[in-house]
Amino acid sequence: MVTMFLFDGSDTASHTILLAHGAGAPMDSASMTKSAQALAASGSRVARFEFGYMASRRTGEGRKPPPRADTLRGEYLAAIDALAAEGSLVIGGKSMGGRVASMVADDLHASGSIAGLLCLGYPFHPPAKPDQLRTAHLVDLKTPALIVQGTRDQFGSRDEVTGYRLSENIEFLWLEDGDHDLKPRKTISGFSEADHMTTLTKAVSEWIGRISR
Repeated sequence: MVTMFLFDGSDTASHTILLAHGAGAPMDSASMTKSAQALAASGSRVARFEFGYMASRRTGEGRKPPPRADTLRGEYLAAIDALAAEGSLVIGGKSMGGRVASMVADDLHASGSIAGLLCLGYPFHPPAKPDQLRTAHLVDLKTPALIVQGTRDQFGSRDEVTGYRLSENIEFLWLEDGDHDLKPRKTISGFSEADHMTTLTKAVSEWIGRISR
């Protein structure tokens, strides 16, 4: 498998953020593009990539369903090797992409290969199935992590997630009224999507500054 990347930001940035996509949308989805461009504008170098099942949809091989997240760990590790980033590296992704990154993070952090884990809309459970938690490996996570989550995310709202047992190494940025794509309803919350992107980039920049020292 040949990993192709989409890059945003300067090649001379002090750190790179590697992001994988969610289960149903590609690396150039509107949500991922907005997040990547916002992070790049705040000083990050951002690299996006696709798992094989998603990349195959671009070559006319049909719409393959997403495999189990744990089976994608090898592809994430291969993307890290192919990227060969210089400087600090943060791994993560949107939804399932962040979940896969969280499964490989501790070994990479222990070896000094990554500085941290960034998840944009973590899928704590399938929609309408709050008992099917995907948090077992997050209880003892050793890697510094930042999870950016909308308060009304159907994969894990603030009311739900605050009751979970999670590692103290996980920090949260809660975006008011944000959905799984972090988008708020301005007429209800008073916040626009641009407002949330500004909040996200400021928080991520400050967090990376702390964990990269």
